[in-house]
Amino acid sequence: MDRETVAAFFKEKTGKPLSFREVLYLLGLSKSEGRALKRILRELVNSGEIVRTRKGLYGPSEDMSLLTGYYEAHRDGFGFAISEKPGERDIFIPPGQAMGAMNGDRVVVRVENWKRRGGRVIRVLERAYARVAGRLDITKSAIYVRPKNKTIPFDIYIAPKDKGKAKHGDLVIAEIVDYPTEKRPPSGRVVKVVEQPEDPKSEIEAIIDEFSLPRKFPRQATDEAKLLAAGREEGGAEKRKDLTKLATVTIDGERAKDFDDAVSISRLEHGYRLWVHIADVGSYVPWGSALDIEARKRGTSVYFPDRVIPMLPKELSENLCSLRPQEERPAFTAEMEFDESGTRREAKFYPSLIKSDERMTYTSVRKILVDRDEGESRKYERLLGDFELMGELCGILRQKRLQRGSLDFDLPEPEILLDLQGNPEAIMKAERNFAHMIIEEFMIAANEAVAEHLEEHRVPSLYRIHEEPDPMKLEEVLKVVKPFWRMPRKNLQPKDFSDLLASIKGTAEEEVINYVVLRSLKQARYSPVNVGHFGLASKSYTHFTSPIRRYPDLVVHRILRETITRKRISDTRAEELGAMLPDIAYSSSRTERLSDDAERTVVGAMRVWFMKDKVGDEFDANIVGVTPFGLRVRLRDFYVEGFLHVSHITDDFYQFNDRNMTLFGRHKKRTFRIGQELRLRLDRVDMEEREIVFGLKD
Repeated sequence: MDRETVAAFFKEKTGKPLSFREVLYLLGLSKSEGRALKRILRELVNSGEIVRTRKGLYGPSEDMSLLTGYYEAHRDGFGFAISEKPGERDIFIPPGQAMGAMNGDRVVVRVENWKRRGGRVIRVLERAYARVAGRLDITKSAIYVRPKNKTIPFDIYIAPKDKGKAKHGDLVIAEIVDYPTEKRPPSGRVVKVVEQPEDPKSEIEAIIDEFSLPRKFPRQATDEAKLLAAGREEGGAEKRKDLTKLATVTIDGERAKDFDDAVSISRLEHGYRLWVHIADVGSYVPWGSALDIEARKRGTSVYFPDRVIPMLPKELSENLCSLRPQEERPAFTAEMEFDESGTRREAKFYPSLIKSDERMTYTSVRKILVDRDEGESRKYERLLGDFELMGELCGILRQKRLQRGSLDFDLPEPEILLDLQGNPEAIMKAERNFAHMIIEEFMIAANEAVAEHLEEHRVPSLYRIHEEPDPMKLEEVLKVVKPFWRMPRKNLQPKDFSDLLASIKGTAEEEVINYVVLRSLKQARYSPVNVGHFGLASKSYTHFTSPIRRYPDLVVHRILRETITRKRISDTRAEELGAMLPDIAYSSSRTERLSDDAERTVVGAMRVWFMKDKVGDEFDANIVGVTPFGLRVRLRDFYVEGFLHVSHITDDFYQFNDRNMTLFGRHKKRTFRIGQELRLRLDRVDMEEREIVFGLKD
């Protein structure tokens, strides 16, 4: 009996959902084989191949027309159910069919039209929101909170006794008491009145409240961290391979405080040996500890321009677990051997003891390898040979990855520079240089090696998966890229994306097309079921390299350690892992999306504060998006985006052409398209909505 046999049984049998005993009987299994059958059934439920009903009956998903996933709400009232079963297309949920589900909720959906992928929510399994930020609206008949988050399509009713000292128009945080149903809206109580931000720092404080991000660690977690820092609790007491004599460096940004990865390299007769050392957080943070529970709840560290909200207390993230220079640190090492073509011939994993020789920055390594800066080269003379080898291997690995179809996005990100008072004094395009690529390639190599090792040993684990884009989304991409790219075939296919990105490299349209392609892709996520990573063209991928700031990496560390030390994971342990991992995958994917949203919101707020004194000024800009309502534009001098509403273009009546994604004038035939240059005037900065509105300067 194996997974394939049980899956085939459910495909062939049919009729009605079956109980566990009925499955056991119909498969002709003994009671002693029941534990293994339970494990396989759990795996099939987790992968979405079968469904377990409230009454504990099992049946094929399609026969029962049910699937589980998370709900993605749209501000216009409809939404999509993103299936937990990898490879499944999204299910459209019309307005009024969400049964009170809110954005990010985990739901069960009944598919009512498989061909059109339409359905309705029949049950909410897990709520994403406990608190909501919004404006308090006090009317003669009722009191409501109108959520700031536009994907929440209903107001929250507040009983008079539950509004506290909040007044009409206040920005408040409401705790949800009763969640919405089909027949009634949600109700809640005001738990905090958020002060009107007076400066960028207080704006970030308000956003922390808005996203219900934690400010402090629970007492038990801080006590555990202090014990570890004081040396009263041993971390990493197991036998370790001593690599302290191996030349080792960390390479990070100038402002980094937590160093969770370091690298070493040597030349072989016909290739390279690469060591990727990762902070051994698992030796300090065991399963079920207070630190572990809080890390799982947070899921990830959140990075803002003026601070970090860490996943682990500073005693660990910036001290014990951080691979600081000239200090011995426990690590988990992936030692890999590559031939001259970049093919991995061998990979070993083991607990180690390392000592970083230098805390290098991306800027410094770029000066050495790209700029050939003599002063920087003399400063790190003893490591020059290693840096040259790293550059060689990076080039080989990168070329091999691109040849197999990995998508080469070179998307700029904003970097916000703050003055001493915490005000944004510049917003610029963050540098991404060759040193960034070195670390990126080495981390990808380590993540792939770990994923393949765990998969080969059939150990339950977490994978970082990225599914192929929905065919419907390819049509949207085609509208934008058609004027700039000669397609190799009539219909755009996902495998054409890498050729497309390569062909527009260095062109004026490169960045815009990169964004369009990226938006067409599904979000990468965590899953106990491996379906590969489309963006990296990787058959097996995981996250292993950042356990200080990502919870899934910490989980993978623990599973890898068990695999190495025990040689074999028992059926009982595999069953335990199989039961835990789907929930960890879901919560980790959700907290990752939440932190991304919070970081984007802060960047948007900082842009608004930066531009608020520039109303009336003129700027050169490029069109980066075209919608029926107007143009999304980005300034050339600052990395700032804003909107030019179609009503502000007054020289003609403009219509949106969705076939070529343009706005064109009915009479004068003037056309606005992606990539076009414009001269703009800053008309308005809306501090509350965090919007920058431009007018056209003729």
